[in-house]
Amino acid sequence: MSVEQDGQPGGGAEGRAPQHCYRHPDRETGISCTRCERPICPECMVPASVGFQCPECVRSGSGTGHRPGANRPRTVAGGHVTEDSRLVTKVLLGINVAVFIAVLSVGDRLLDELLLFGKAVTEPYGPLEGVAEGQWYRLLTSMFLHQEIWHIAMNMLGLWFLGPPLEAALGRVRFLGLYLLSGLGGGAVTYLLVAPQQASLGASGAIFGLFGATAVLMRRLRYDMRPILILLAINLVFTFTWENIAWEAHVGGLVTGILLAYAMVHAPRERRALVQYGAFALVLGLVVMLLVIRTLQLG
Repeated sequence: MSVEQDGQPGGGAEGRAPQHCYRHPDRETGISCTRCERPICPECMVPASVGFQCPECVRSGSGTGHRPGANRPRTVAGGHVTEDSRLVTKVLLGINVAVFIAVLSVGDRLLDELLLFGKAVTEPYGPLEGVAEGQWYRLLTSMFLHQEIWHIAMNMLGLWFLGPPLEAALGRVRFLGLYLLSGLGGGAVTYLLVAPQQASLGASGAIFGLFGATAVLMRRLRYDMRPILILLAINLVFTFTWENIAWEAHVGGLVTGILLAYAMVHAPRERRALVQYGAFALVLGLVVMLLVIRTLQLG
């Protein structure tokens, strides 16, 4: 969900007919906006000095004496509340699918250009290639690369399931940063630990980062954590029991996601930007350090 649950829900006497959120008609709620009194679900609630307000009332600045947008609603992590809380998720999903279709169309030539590996040749008598040879872009391109239909299907299902709630709770920029840095963190651990000629691909590191962030967010909002912990445990079992799965990417992405999410949702409001930017900078610095260490080893 996208807001802090600091207030107590209100909304009608016992026995009253159930209301549904005016922005999400399929969601039953007992909470109403303190300004316009329209029913709102937890995703639409914006904390106010008294009760909760809907995004439209806050955005319009109605009754505040301030210009429209002066009190633009914020998420639990300090991001802006937006109309479409799935935009970044849909863009990321679209990029993954587009790259998958491109690989199907072009074949191994494109696959070899985007794979993550330390140092190897991709064709007989060809030059050495890989991250250790300066092709650091492979850490990013491999995050959007899939070869098997089951692989992209599982990862995109995880992105669609985990992405929108996190995007709504963190805001678009923070969510995008979480996704990309989790993928880079998983790639860096893979690059550090696996054989230099072993190739890796897939969005699994980023998806596991979303798993970790979801667990942190649910704990912060005091939700029942059992569903996400069970789902995470199942995925970890598959990670360490199935063949041809880069557990390094999964673990690296998971740890990165947990660290970033903790900094984002637990940062004190008066120093929120400093703590959050600092956390992202620290994690990025650790990723770069791992890359430099492994590159020097393979040099």
